[in-house]
Amino acid sequence: MVRAPLRSIVPLEYTHRPVTVTDKTAVVIGGTSGIGRAIALGFAEEGADVVAASRTESSVAATAEEIRERGGDTIEATCDVTDSASIAALRDAVVDAFGGVDILVNSPSSIARTPVAEITDEDWETVMSVQLRGPVEATKLFAERMESGAVINISSASAEAALPNLAVYSTAKGGIDAFTRVAAEEYGPEIRVNAIRPGFVLTEQTDGVYTDGDPRYETIKSRTTGGRLAQPEEIAGAAVYLASDAASYTTGEILTVDDGFLAATFEE
Repeated sequence: MVRAPLRSIVPLEYTHRPVTVTDKTAVVIGGTSGIGRAIALGFAEEGADVVAASRTESSVAATAEEIRERGGDTIEATCDVTDSASIAALRDAVVDAFGGVDILVNSPSSIARTPVAEITDEDWETVMSVQLRGPVEATKLFAERMESGAVINISSASAEAALPNLAVYSTAKGGIDAFTRVAAEEYGPEIRVNAIRPGFVLTEQTDGVYTDGDPRYETIKSRTTGGRLAQPEEIAGAAVYLASDAASYTTGEILTVDDGFLAATFEE
């Protein structure tokens, strides 16, 4: 059988698209700390204009300065992800400043380290409103003003692995995975919706939690190829890919970045 040349099947402009976000406008909710901040700065380094939003004005201002230092344009805007009006105000401010939004990253953070028997209504309401309802509402509101583009939700290995004392957080992240797949179906093909599932990352939230000798940390070390926690910047590359035109055929995907933690079965 004679195979047709690739160019006769796929138009030339589709044979390769670079992994870049140059000239795109990105909004990162929860973008002033941890993984969200690393993604925001990574986008700026790759040529995007970036708005990193969170509830704290001082953190927003500090991250905005870092974005400018990396060559990105930005505005300083706070956002309370538990408040629909606040999310809508952020969206409108970005559209007014840049003419539109190409990329939305949902990376708000809230966690309750509580065994199931001790979960309170406050634990449930706080974590769910930040980690699940917030990203759902942000996706809905931003999609109203996005002609095309990408939404990236930050999930967690805890959505797949059973981690003691993280029932509420794990449930919220499992919800993010399910929401990502449904939203991809509903908003495609114009808007691609994917999630990143990081493993264990050294952030302000985990600093001091995983220490040598702690059984949880020893498990992490034994189940990862490098025997360590990730740096936030090691998650940012996945976001650049998913936000870029190189990922034009990628949607509804939960991209795991965990150094093999979930794949590990046996210790040597």
